Amino acid sequence: MPNLPLYQVDAFADRPFAGNPAAVCLLETPIADHVLQAIAAENNLSETAFVDVGRGPAEEVLGLRWFTPTVEVDICGHATLAAGFVLLTEISPGRPKVTFETRSGLLSVERGAGAEMALDFPASRPEPVDAESRGRVARAIGTGPREIVRGKVAYYAELESAAAVRAATPDLAAVAALGASVCLTAAGADEPDPVDFVSRFFAPAAGIPEDPVTGSAHCTLAPYWAARLRKTRLRARQVSHRGGELSCALDGDRVRIGGACQLVLTGTFRV
Repeated sequence: MPNLPLYQVDAFADRPFAGNPAAVCLLETPIADHVLQAIAAENNLSETAFVDVGRGPAEEVLGLRWFTPTVEVDICGHATLAAGFVLLTEISPGRPKVTFETRSGLLSVERGAGAEMALDFPASRPEPVDAESRGRVARAIGTGPREIVRGKVAYYAELESAAAVRAATPDLAAVAALGASVCLTAAGADEPDPVDFVSRFFAPAAGIPEDPVTGSAHCTLAPYWAARLRKTRLRARQVSHRGGELSCALDGDRVRIGGACQLVLTGTFRV
């Protein structure tokens, strides 16, 4: 079995050791799923992205899959951004855009303004939840939110302030029992450096107690806050311990999610 080129990228980060770290492995030949899962567990990051470059990295569309340390997931924003960053800066630096074929359809990464890379993802419109689900989510997060809605990847609970989001201590066992992840969010006007909204994201059922920065969550956060604030271009901050900065632009049924990336490690994975 061949050795794999390995890159570790801090996504949605304007400096090293911030944002959300993702591993990116380039696959020149197919590898069994149980080996991919073992590699992701060994990396022990929230996600490892596997890019199929077997037909050549300059192909118009490349296969992409994502694994947490415990499961394969249907969509992942920060690891897609990291994979695009690797391909557009380390592998094909003259290329303006890369498109991936994934479980969630065609997703792309292109060069944005300045140092940004930008994801083009499908929007996930928030949907109302019933009273029982609202109660279970409220008990899991330990507070009564202003509103709870459901998106494709999580429940979304709006709290009264950014300070309340920062201070929250959800019951992770109760979150895992919901059968979905939980995202806490609030308007960001009370931040020291104000933004349109802030968030935190908890996914213990997928082996991620708290995700540092969650690009895919902004597929729902962007339309939610666009409706709240009556604007389609938004500045966001995920206020985890590492923290991350994102730009969001809602365009019909698509969301552009931008952020900087930092390459912090390169090497070879021996399997």
